[in-house]
Amino acid sequence: MATPSVTELSLLKALWKQQPLSSRQLHACVEEELGWSFSSTRKTVERMLEKGMLSQRSLQGVLVYEAHVDKVATLAAFANDFGRRVMEIDSPLPVTMFTGSKLVDPQELLELEQMLHDWPLETKE
Repeated sequence: MATPSVTELSLLKALWKQQPLSSRQLHACVEEELGWSFSSTRKTVERMLEKGMLSQRSLQGVLVYEAHVDKVATLAAFANDFGRRVMEIDSPLPVTMFTGSKLVDPQELLELEQMLHDWPLETKE
């Protein structure tokens, strides 16, 4: 799985917390964090649709979006990429670094720990 960009991750996090969302609702969730225009949000949503990260459907005449990627798997890929490329760590990251996260519940934390532990060390880009 491709690791999402930082801005793509911001949109995914908003959707994982509450979905489905219209593009306006999604923009409202990330506007302060990203500091960009609505058109930038729309363009990013379009790219994420093309990459298969989001799904789109009509709800009461409004297009809404949902995350089409698994939250735990995406976070594991992002964490693995960070550990390997940024921190130059060749072993699994300790799951304790995610303790207290508002993004994952205890069950998801266990899944994340297992995924990070089982992550193939030979993965290269």
